[in-house]
Amino acid sequence: MASVSRKGVVGAACGVMSIIAILVSNGVVRTSEPGLELIGDAESCQRDPYVCPAGVLTDGIGNTHGVKPGVRKSDAQIAADWQRNILQAESCVNKYANGKKLNQGQFDAVTSITFNAGCSQMQKSTMFRMFRDGKFTEACNQFPRWVYGGGKQLPGLVIRREKEKAMCLKG
Repeated sequence: MASVSRKGVVGAACGVMSIIAILVSNGVVRTSEPGLELIGDAESCQRDPYVCPAGVLTDGIGNTHGVKPGVRKSDAQIAADWQRNILQAESCVNKYANGKKLNQGQFDAVTSITFNAGCSQMQKSTMFRMFRDGKFTEACNQFPRWVYGGGKQLPGLVIRREKEKAMCLKG
């Protein structure tokens, strides 16, 4: 069996901006380029599978679907996986967080946290309820509550949530 690295220890990195360029040129996702940059920079891009801080086998830009140990992905494969994952997060935001009524910054920020935490966690959250109720500022202020992974506060999530909160409030 092929070995699996911890993020950043072994493996070939890929360029987040190259993958964003592919996604933007496809014109399929609603998430803007700054929103994709926020997600991509927080997740980083790895061609080889690795185990994320939550203990999940991951590759590409935060992709956890169909990851196989020892299988290196191309930019086109990473972009296709990421597009599918972004579209899933966007669908969740539209369905459970009043996505159609969110401005671009709110939508991007909420898509980012949904991409990271998962729809099943977010759809039942206070944040999503506040978005559904039209309490947009209050909902944006919920981001700092989502800084834990594996039961521990993670410095990377603290930074990501502050950026998401700022993007959400800026609109």
